Amino acid sequence: MDKKIILLLASYILGFSNSYAKVTSFNIDSTKFKKEVALELDSIFFKDQEYRKQYIQLARNGADKNELAIASNNIRIADSLNLITVTKILDHDGWMGPQDIGMFASQGLFLVIQHANLTIQEKYLPIVEEAEKNGKTLSSNLAILKDRIAVRKGQEQPYGSQGFTDKKTKKNFIYPIMDINNLDKRRAAMGLPPMVEYVPGWNIEKYNTDLPEIKEAIKKMKQ
Repeated sequence: MDKKIILLLASYILGFSNSYAKVTSFNIDSTKFKKEVALELDSIFFKDQEYRKQYIQLARNGADKNELAIASNNIRIADSLNLITVTKILDHDGWMGPQDIGMFASQGLFLVIQHANLTIQEKYLPIVEEAEKNGKTLSSNLAILKDRIAVRKGQEQPYGSQGFTDKKTKKNFIYPIMDINNLDKRRAAMGLPPMVEYVPGWNIEKYNTDLPEIKEAIKKMKQ
């Protein structure tokens, strides 16, 4: 029996962040799933999140550099192994939405690409775009992927989803954003909440004031 599933997914820079996607509902009939692929990608989804949660918890608990380095390496190893599996699946079967393999499994496809290197992200971006167009992935997924690609290429991000912490000052910043005055319009078009709901205390004036400091911090990170 088909079930209408309304989704509220969350994601952080390493995981999910609060977003209400334009594509938020899927007609799902689990009897029609590609079972073997669904099970494999379910496992990948939870592995992807497990290691990132471990890292975040260690960081919050004040773990030393060695513990964090081990946790970070575990993430890299898992990502590499997950990427091998996911790229094989995508190249053979194409993108599969929640209708095909379930929500967690489909989100597993996205997360692995989201956490891959720039070359992989750019290669599979058209597939994610097509999936969003066909209602087979959250619109917010596409927005976040486009932001991450832009940031990695040193460009202004369109949706303001990507941030960083200045290691020296410990200040939290959002990477540079294109056409800041129309940011919330673009976010709404992709089902993302207003920026003030995404970043506590957000306002455009403060962002513009901080922008030179943001750019300088980014410059130092690249050195």
